[in-house]
Formats: sequence, structure tokens, C-alpha cells
Amino acid sequence: MGKLFVVPTPIGNLEDITLRAIRILKEVDFILAEDTRTTGFLLKHLEVSTRMFSHHKFNEHATVEKVAERLLAGESAALVSDAGTPAISDPGYLVVRKCLDNEIEVECLPGATAFVPALVNSGLPNERFCFEGFLPQKKGRKTRLESLSDETRTMIFYESPFRLVKTLTQLAEQLGKDRRASVSREISKLHEENKQGTLDELAQYFSSKTVKGEIVIIVEGHSKK
Repeated sequence: MGKLFVVPTPIGNLEDITLRAIRILKEVDFILAEDTRTTGFLLKHLEVSTRMFSHHKFNEHATVEKVAERLLAGESAALVSDAGTPAISDPGYLVVRKCLDNEIEVECLPGATAFVPALVNSGLPNERFCFEGFLPQKKGRKTRLESLSDETRTMIFYESPFRLVKTLTQLAEQLGKDRRASVSREISKLHEENKQGTLDELAQYFSSKTVKGEIVIIVEGHSKK
């Protein structure tokens, strides 16, 4: 029986990949890539020639059976996303579950993920936190925000640059404009930025500039005092 390796890839700086991850990518029989163009650029940089197959949120329901069949037949595979650790707000959960249901061994390598450096850089309490990922864009968004009003743990959100100001404004309205928060973008890249302040201050700051890159928002939990 084969094995599925879940392999984190750099979220920015290409040097942020482990030696073990490079070895696995070279040794497996095939690679499941969220976007073969993005992963192809990384593999070329790493001098990896392993064959890739597309595995993303639009086709994963249809591909997991074939992947499981190949692994049951003895092949090994590496699952990668465009950046960071697969299955963390990226495709991966379904194929991992399918493998475990078929008693196929799954091994997740440690490596890059965006929210850890963002949380550390925020200066907010990090002994306990909750990961919320992307908020619903439409249906359920208000309900989700309301449910977090009394959350005492530090909260972590992912967001796109196009919705950043809207999300900060809504968080300020629901959680309080003076709630402390931090916004991290372009993590590990040349123009990395970590900006701390209140939700209201951050909304004003980012409304006055053009924002690019993937974003992590860290928000202070509710104080019971």
C-alpha cells in the first residue's frame, strides 16, 4: 500500500521549504497540486521533475476515488497547495479523509502556514486562540460575526485584499471599534507588513492605501472584566 504525504510549501520566500519536503517531492510517484502552474514554478526552482495532477476545490470530489485507488495499488503521492499547509483553508480535507477511511497512511510534514507568524507578530495573547479562516462572503456572515462577540480567545481570520477594509469595518461594528487587532500581509515576502492598532484605526489606515497580497487578521478576544 502507498502513502499520502501532505507537504507544506512556501507562502512567499521560496527558501522557506524544508529539506525533507524537497526530498519527498522528488521521491513520490505523483504530486497533487492545487494549481499546476503555481506548483510548476516551485518545482522548477527546486529541480523536481515528478509528474503533477490537478487537485483543487472544483474537482476534488471527483478525483479522490482515483487517488485512493492509486495509493491502494502501492503508489505514493504528495499533496500540495499553492502556498502553505494543504487543508488549512485550502483543498486537502477530502483526500485525507478518503485515505484514512481506506486505511492508507497519511503523513503531514511540518512547515509554512500563514497564521502562525501573523499571530506571533500581533503581540496579542497566543496561549489560546481560535482559527476562523475566511468568513462567509454573503450568507451566514452576519451570524458568524455575531457568534464571535463573546469569544474570549484571540481570533484568526484570513481575508483577501479586496475585502479587507469591509471586514475590518464589520468587525469593529460587531466587536467594538476599540478592540485591539493586527493585520499581516505579504508574509515572508519583500514588502511584508504587520500593522497593529484598534479595529477602527486599522480600517482607516488600510482604506487610504492600495493593498495587495494574502492577509491574516488577528483580533483580541472579548474581555470579561
